[in-house]
Amino acid sequence: MALVVLVVHEERPEAVAQADALADALVADGHRVDRSDDPGFAGSEMDDATDLVVSLGGDGSILRAIGLLDGRSAPVLGVNHGELGYLTTVEPADAHASVIRVLAGEYDLEERMMLRVEVYRAADSVAEVVDHALNEVVVERSAGGQTVRVGVSLDGESFTSYAADGLIAATPTGSTAYAFSARGPIVDPLHRAIQLTPVSPHMLFDRTLVLEPSTEVAMEVLGRRAATCTVDGRSVADLAGGDRVVCTAADRVARLVTFGPRDLRGLLVNRFGLADR
Repeated sequence: MALVVLVVHEERPEAVAQADALADALVADGHRVDRSDDPGFAGSEMDDATDLVVSLGGDGSILRAIGLLDGRSAPVLGVNHGELGYLTTVEPADAHASVIRVLAGEYDLEERMMLRVEVYRAADSVAEVVDHALNEVVVERSAGGQTVRVGVSLDGESFTSYAADGLIAATPTGSTAYAFSARGPIVDPLHRAIQLTPVSPHMLFDRTLVLEPSTEVAMEVLGRRAATCTVDGRSVADLAGGDRVVCTAADRVARLVTFGPRDLRGLLVNRFGLADR
């Protein structure tokens, strides 16, 4: 008997309907099923006994699943009920059969690099916030605010300051998320690196830096303009002058189910319609 946790995009009726059918089938086969859309679910069900997490939604649902796991080792199978679905593995028609394959041990795993994020208030040496990102960490202007100035240090040495709408520290997985819209490079998700990309920079130096994964990247808000820190799209802190966000490679990884090697070329061709050009 396996414990399967379904992380469901509650605003997509087709995902909820498939979760209903999948849960019924798994229970009939003698497995335990917990669901993120059940009343009272707060992630506490995600314990070390979890054998498989099935995400039914888009990439955001997978990010939520990884966050709920909080470093636990259960693999995540993504069922694409979204639009782009960079992180998902199977389409809805194949969901049940794919879950059966995983529970039978017939699958592969991709281990994706994550970032550890620490938020420090000015002059404090103890982090107020500690979080983890699969896609990216962003220091950006507050809603409706002006550009912010962010000072960047690499491994404790001052690099430069950016005047921009924001600054993105992304993993290779996150290179096709927010950083992509800021014209950052597409990086094979199995690489290990940190990409630092400015958003609408007001300066001549506007290129993405691709850094060693061992680099410690510190972003400090300079001046009086307020900023915010978001982690995989979640707001985690409001920032003022002197506050710092420090990013390093995490000691945890996201474990995504695949069935054979992921075809990055085919994924990009399909998602962007490149075969028609």
